[in-house]
Amino acid sequence: MNSMRVNHHPVLGDLKEQKKVTIYFDDKQYAAYKGDTIASALLACGVRTLRHHEDKETPRGIYCNIGHCFECRVTVNGKNTVRACLTPVENNMRVESGRSLAETALQGGKL
Repeated sequence: MNSMRVNHHPVLGDLKEQKKVTIYFDDKQYAAYKGDTIASALLACGVRTLRHHEDKETPRGIYCNIGHCFECRVTVNGKNTVRACLTPVENNMRVESGRSLAETALQGGKL
């Protein structure tokens, strides 16, 4: 698939060169750039689904992109409930589709 990355914006101009890094999402390798968030890097690579709803199994991805909705939560290097829209990529970062929240969190308890 071709990259969906915006390299030239009509108002903001050209994207500045950044260091290329590698991330893994569900064991598949993707190219990203220093300064990307996990969500923006995966979206630029054509990945839209970051997890599935706990009850309905409907796909979830980037929604608010400012960290409020938690729709983009993923597991990063074994740490659960990481918001992909706020977390910068790091070289060789391992990202997995979001796991279901703990039962206490689903019932309104703390994560």
